[in-house]
This record gives sequence, C-alpha cells and structure tokens, in this order.
Amino acid sequence: MRVHTRIVRYSNTRDMLRVLFTVLLSSMSFVFLCLSLFGTYFSVAGLGAILLVNFFISSSLLMGVRIIIKDLFKYIDEPGFSIKRDNVLIYGAGNHSILVKKALETQKGLLINVQGFIDPGLDKLYKYIEQTQVHPVKSIQNLKQKFSISTMFITAEDLNTDSKRSAVEKCIEYGIKVITVAPSNQWLNGMPTSHQFKDLKIEDLLERAPIQLCKEHICSEVKGKRVLVTGAAGSIGAEIVRQIMGYNPEFVVLCDRAETPLHDIQLELEDGIYAHKSRIFVSDIQNSNRIKALFNLYKPQIVFHAAAYKHVPMMENHPTEAVLTNIWGTKNLADISVDYGVEKFIMISTDKAVRPTNVMGASKRIAEMYIQALNNSVIYNQLNYTKSVDSRRCKTKFITTRFGNVLGSNGSVIPRFKAQIERGGPITVTHPDITRYFMTIPEAVHLVLEASVMGNGGEIFIFDMGKPVKITDLAINMIKLAGFVPDVDIKILFTGLRPGEKLYEELLNDNETVIPTYNKDIKISKTIPNCYDEINTVIKELLDINLLNNVDGMVGKMKAILPDFISNNSQYQKLDKSSMPAEIV
Repeated sequence: MRVHTRIVRYSNTRDMLRVLFTVLLSSMSFVFLCLSLFGTYFSVAGLGAILLVNFFISSSLLMGVRIIIKDLFKYIDEPGFSIKRDNVLIYGAGNHSILVKKALETQKGLLINVQGFIDPGLDKLYKYIEQTQVHPVKSIQNLKQKFSISTMFITAEDLNTDSKRSAVEKCIEYGIKVITVAPSNQWLNGMPTSHQFKDLKIEDLLERAPIQLCKEHICSEVKGKRVLVTGAAGSIGAEIVRQIMGYNPEFVVLCDRAETPLHDIQLELEDGIYAHKSRIFVSDIQNSNRIKALFNLYKPQIVFHAAAYKHVPMMENHPTEAVLTNIWGTKNLADISVDYGVEKFIMISTDKAVRPTNVMGASKRIAEMYIQALNNSVIYNQLNYTKSVDSRRCKTKFITTRFGNVLGSNGSVIPRFKAQIERGGPITVTHPDITRYFMTIPEAVHLVLEASVMGNGGEIFIFDMGKPVKITDLAINMIKLAGFVPDVDIKILFTGLRPGEKLYEELLNDNETVIPTYNKDIKISKTIPNCYDEINTVIKELLDINLLNNVDGMVGKMKAILPDFISNNSQYQKLDKSSMPAEIV
C-alpha cells in the first residue's frame, strides 16, 4: 500500500484512511493465508479477538505517530518556535475559511497564530474548529484587547455582505489590519501564493452587490460585429475594450490621441488571447478627415464614445478645449456615424451634466442634447458633410449613459489620497461636507454594455450609483486602513472648493423623470428632446465664438443654451446675471 512513501509531517485525512485500510487489508490477508495453508485445522473464531485488538492497536499507533510528528513540525519549524508570532483572526467558519487557516499555518514565512474565527451565524458560535474557537462579530474588540490581534484575514468573495462589511468596519475602528485572500479555486497546487494575500483596499468597502447581467443579450449584440471605442486609452474606454473582447466581436478598433497609454493597452492585449481582434488607430475625434479615414478602413457597426475631457478644474481654466472635444468632437463623430450607417452609437456622459456648475459638465450636457436631437431627427440632408443631395433616413440608434465617479480612474481621488498617505500627509479635502457617488470601473462598464443592448435610440440611461460617499469619511478610512491615526499621524487639510466644483452631484434635472427597466440598476431619464435644427445652429454659433477665442462670450453662450448652468466658485459667476434667455430649451 506504499504507506511508507508518504511524508509524515504532511499527513492528512486521506493518509489516515489509507493507514486504516492498510491494517484492515493486512488482517484479512493473514486470515486468507492461514485458511489456504492450514485449511480445516485453522479456526477463524479463535483468532477473531486477536485480529480485532491487532487492528485497533496497529492503526492507532500508526496514526498517532503521524499526528504527533505533524504537530511537532508545526511548532518546531523554521525559524524556530521560540520566535514571537502575530495573533490573527479569520472571518467565516466555513470550508474556505478552514482552508485559509491551514494555508496560513503551513506558510513558513508567516509567523502567526490563528486565535479565532469570526462568524455571523449562530450554529457555530463558541464551538471549536481544529482547536480554534468561533466568535461573533461583536467579540472583535475583546479579542483585540485579550490577544493583541494584529490582522484579520478575509476572503475576497462576497465582501459586500452586511455582516462581513460590519466586521471589516470594526477592524478599521480598532486598528486591526485587514488582508483579503483570493478564492481557493485560484490557488496554485492547493496553496495561495504571496500575491494572493492583499491589503484591503478602500474600493472593496465601496463596492455594492454584484450586478446581474444578461450576458446572452450582450453577446448577441456584439458577437461578430466591428466595434469602435473612442478614448480607448482611458480608464472607461480601456475597460470597455477588455469586456467587449470577451463577447467575440469581429474586431475592436481602439481610437485615442494619447500615444503612450494607447501603446500600453496594445501591449496588454498582445499578451492575451485577443491580440488578433484589436486594431489601433491614433486620432483626435475633432479631426474629421482622420475619423472618416477610420470609418472607411474599418467600417464600424457599433461605436462606444468614451473620449472626453473630464477634469472639472482643468476645463474651468481651459473651456475652449472642453467645447472643442466634448461638444464638437462628439458632434463630428456622431455625424460621421450617421453618414456611414453605424447601427448603434453609445455615448458615455457624466452626472456633472445635471444642473452643471462648471464648463465641463455644461459641455457634456450640450453633447447629450445634440445626441438626442440627432436621434430624433428623421431627415439628415441638413448635415453639411453629406455628399449626396438625397435625403436619407437615419439608421443609427443614439444612446446616452450617465453615471458618476468611477473608482481607480486616472486622476481620481483615491490614488491621490494614497500618494498623500505614502508621503506622510496631509490629505487634502476640498470641503468637510463634500459627497460623491462612486462606482467601480468594471461595474460601470457592465451597465454601459447592458444599456447598449436595451436601448432603442434617444434614451439617457441613468445607473444606480448607490449611496453618496462623504469624501472626509473616505479619507479617514483610508488613513486607518494604512495603519495610521487620523489627525494624529496623518492630518486632513481642507482646502476649499475648486473652480466649478459643487458639494454634491445629481443624476436628474428638475424636469426629468425616470422609467424603470428590466435591470433594477438601470433607469431611463424621460426628457423632451430638442429640435435638431435649433441645437445644430446654436452649436455652430458656439464653435464660431470658440474660434475667436472669446472665452467669456463662449461661456455666456453656453449659459444661454443651458439656463440651469450656474457657475460655482468660478470666474464665470460674473456671467450668470447677464446670461441671455434660453434659445432652445
């Protein structure tokens, strides 16, 4: 049975069962051999008691030796059992948590003692699993004081459940470090690698319940299609590319004017299995000739328009560029999409387009208005780029998606806070009461894809952003997660609202109502679209003022187009009282 080939210190339950089976088989073999050699002279009944005692003594000794040796190696291990070990907790008392405990105890580089499991269930409380007691969430503070708990290990699965979130929040409050462990099905040879133990990120605490997608619908929409993604080097655009690749398109065209980040995602795709499905095209969406060349070459059927300027203070200082890219670039791309018979055009907008207080938000709102008007216009012979004099009906369905801030995007608040903590502070927050909606990049793109499928043209889809997050609370939790004490180790400094910034964001204008969809996370904003001729005319007038570099005149024109565009903490507040009545709204 080759029992001797098993390394004793790594014995497990199967090895113990092998020992039992081996002893049983040897006893049975002994009886069979005696019957074969001695026949009727051999009495099985006479040896029954002896064989039974032999079975229990032999199996007990063989298993006992293994248990003793295994326990000895557990405590007498590199670099020695006399070294002080960290006391830790493990969240959960299920099979996966037990596997985590075993993995931690067998890792030679981790000098730890697992002092308990934390579990919200009632059936296992205060019972023992592998000599370790199960405790309720409320016991974390007492365990911290009693055992000087330094760390709690928690599985990365279902981190957003209420009980687990409560345990994590208590750990943060009591200064206990939280480390996430990858699911056991991702372990290599039944053991987690070092990179699968990760410090808890603030993004993990802000995540919501997993979004349910109709992947079959998305696959039927994208499979075999030619897809164009503008702004493909940005955070949202790059994630759109990654997710679309999984739905087996014919190919995806990655368009952006940022050379280095576009090159980075190209290398990422080349390292994967989708390199043959990607096409790289360097261009600015304002450049009509280049965009037409792209459409002539690749003939895209679906366009995801994520290219835009998004940083509020930057665009407040450079409003002409916001107008050129966010308005003219969008109009240029949309018009060419109509000319080339694109099936669907999905525009990525922002919650800052709702009652805008800055140029960036206003430019995105005007772009939304043009997209809606273009979708509802039946005859497109007015488009100045159309070569044919014949009127043609539009085949393109224009869809707008509107959501708030995304976690981890380029220039977002969380990477900035991390860098400030690494420098020793202070963390700079604009205002004590400022709040923002947050969504992770993957889940935002999930909803964009879902909305692209359900859209019939002309809709503004609004995503459920969850509850708004107070930025001050975000900063405090990040400081605690880093193992520091807020306002003691790391100071929080309030710097005042930046130009164009407001305290809170909204997802709906006053005159907008919502219509539910089959996905509870997606709703449709019910708005009355503008007349195409009128919005097209005022955008041309806006661009003419832009070319004259008349900044005040241009921003004043934007305020005339959008009566609810009231500047906040900005140099353009002087234009609010003198703004003209709306021409088209």
